Amino acid sequence: MLQLNQIYKVFYEGTPDEKVAINQLNLQLNPGDFVTVIGSNGAGKSTLMNIISGKIEPDIGTVMIDGSNMTGMPEHKRARKIGRVFQDPMAGTAPTMTIEENLVLAYNRTKPRTLNFGVTKKRRELFQTKLEMLHLGLENRLQAKVGLLSGGERQALSLLMATFTEPKILLLDEHTAALDPARAELITNLTKEIVSAFGLTTLMVTHNMQQAIDLGNRLIMMDKGKIIFEASEAEKPQLTVEKLLSEFQRIRGESLVSDRSLLA
Repeated sequence: MLQLNQIYKVFYEGTPDEKVAINQLNLQLNPGDFVTVIGSNGAGKSTLMNIISGKIEPDIGTVMIDGSNMTGMPEHKRARKIGRVFQDPMAGTAPTMTIEENLVLAYNRTKPRTLNFGVTKKRRELFQTKLEMLHLGLENRLQAKVGLLSGGERQALSLLMATFTEPKILLLDEHTAALDPARAELITNLTKEIVSAFGLTTLMVTHNMQQAIDLGNRLIMMDKGKIIFEASEAEKPQLTVEKLLSEFQRIRGESLVSDRSLLA
């Protein structure tokens, strides 16, 4: 479903600030894979997500989604195949529009533009059914402005909107990092439920190592633009935070003051 081949990306090339963000990275996700990604700051995680989504282009390499070469295709055209939830609860929704209007935008993302009414009785019933999955009572607040929702409610709505059309790839970019522990747990549980219900192929970046272990069927660790460790579906159940820290230190070949603070 997702294949990255020899991805290479450098910023500020030829200057004193030159930085290789992604260095000959290869990654493949099969349909239904849920891969969690961890790594220290500057490891290349966000650059990886931006390359997949089309926000930035690799200098070298190809991005394949569902058998189609997406390299060079602009972000708005890839949106038909990709759903993305950002760290900031304010980023994935339009605050001045109602819940219903936001859902219409998400619903129409993969459909041809027409002059038909955006909201019909049938669509409103669909929206209410989908919102019931969130267990937040939002199905009874379709006319509420999204800007008035709490951070957790808004992030839950962003998650629903990103998965509304069952995209080929779901990108979760530290989507619980800005929430308090209770709301982060809510969104984590909703993520499990929605990804499982739709069988979505998912790539999730997180700084929370326990979350990376608990979610998904595979785990990868990045450092300096490369994948330095990968746990398969068979290996992942045996992982612990301590094992990840030990593996990180072993691969880097250096003693760090606090691997935990670096990774989390």
